[in-house]
Amino acid sequence: MFNAIGRIFRTPDLRRKIGFTLGIVALFRLGSFIPAPFVDFGNVQACLAATQGAASGLYELVNVFSGGALLQLSIFALGIMPYITASIIVQLLRVVIPRFETLYKEGQSGQAKLTQYTRYLTIALGVLQSTTLITVARSGALFGNSAGACGDLITAQGSTWYGMMLMVITMTAGTGVIMWMGELITERGIGNGMSLLIFTSIAATFPASLWAIFQTRGLDTFLIVLAIGLIVMLAVVFVEQSQRRVPVQYAKRMVGRRTYGGNNTYIPIKVNMAGVVPIIFASSLLYLPALIAQFNQPAAGEEPAGWVVWIQSYLVQGDHPLYMLLYFLLIVGFTYFYVAITFNPEEVADNMKKYGGFIPGIRAGRPTAEYLDYVLTRVTLPGSIYLGLVALIPLIAFALVGANQNFPFGGASLLIIVGVGLETVKQIDAQLQQRHYEGLLR
Repeated sequence: MFNAIGRIFRTPDLRRKIGFTLGIVALFRLGSFIPAPFVDFGNVQACLAATQGAASGLYELVNVFSGGALLQLSIFALGIMPYITASIIVQLLRVVIPRFETLYKEGQSGQAKLTQYTRYLTIALGVLQSTTLITVARSGALFGNSAGACGDLITAQGSTWYGMMLMVITMTAGTGVIMWMGELITERGIGNGMSLLIFTSIAATFPASLWAIFQTRGLDTFLIVLAIGLIVMLAVVFVEQSQRRVPVQYAKRMVGRRTYGGNNTYIPIKVNMAGVVPIIFASSLLYLPALIAQFNQPAAGEEPAGWVVWIQSYLVQGDHPLYMLLYFLLIVGFTYFYVAITFNPEEVADNMKKYGGFIPGIRAGRPTAEYLDYVLTRVTLPGSIYLGLVALIPLIAFALVGANQNFPFGGASLLIIVGVGLETVKQIDAQLQQRHYEGLLR
């Protein structure tokens, strides 16, 4: 292992790529601590200390994805979240808008146009989300009920129209810079740039979350949580690497004097094909009732409506069994929905038929599509249950251990950490094998 690491730094090209990637990551983390204009840095730090860095509602997830920059109200406060949302929207629009599906099938040129549309949508979402964030920060709802004890987060100048406009422009520009940094890493560094920036943001929250557990629960609970976390991480690595391999054979065909085909391969169907997208969908959908209830608060001295009280009792805090059950069922449903969009059995069957491929024992064409759909449906069931259970780990820790819902060993955080880590190690291993005939992994 140490010899492999030594070979990495003895290879000039690989050493340069890793150094460039680490430099961009360092700049990204630096920007997460530079406050936006007209932000009262002292009051923000007081709120962070009073609430132990816990946001409210949907902002918990956004704060994790930004590496804590959201609650800092920094120039990179929005993090990579607008780009993630834009990518998911463009991917879903392929089903609705035929033009997008045509561009996707055109190859590199068409996908370049889709990437450009994603960038435009990212900037638009950046404007929308930064405006919402500034409004929430001005109202004091960013840190929940504890915000009143630490003063205003935005100065008087920031409440004017030009102050708010400057803050919106700054945060949106920060999103654009993050997007540019991610593309630079993909082009000149190692690994996927956007994924690595998300990995960095989430990994940055791990020490603070573990330290909070150590301070509040002591050494024994800390060691138990660490041991359980390692076991969960090993289980996630095992499931993320698991796949159902559907065998495919290609018939031999003569083109001129050459023979093509005749080889055997397989279609890898992963147990978790949907990734973290169902967790993001379920979190966003469950936040909507809380958002509606927040905008229907009664005036001073009046009793809140019954439905508002019910939502605040059952659908705001994640420690209630009803919330956990709805969260689990939504993740299972969204997993099937997203897999159905991203994997089209009919398209795969048509491509196989076009190039003379077939599944042994299954006729080409429609029977192949039906068989692939059958396999996909049954593989997705354990995958969706696995996603739901992993997503419930932070909520259970919140109910039992008392940690905040940014608990590191579970949910979207752990899935992204494991997925991006495995992919980056594979890329480094491939680079080493090209140069030394021996990789990082054995």
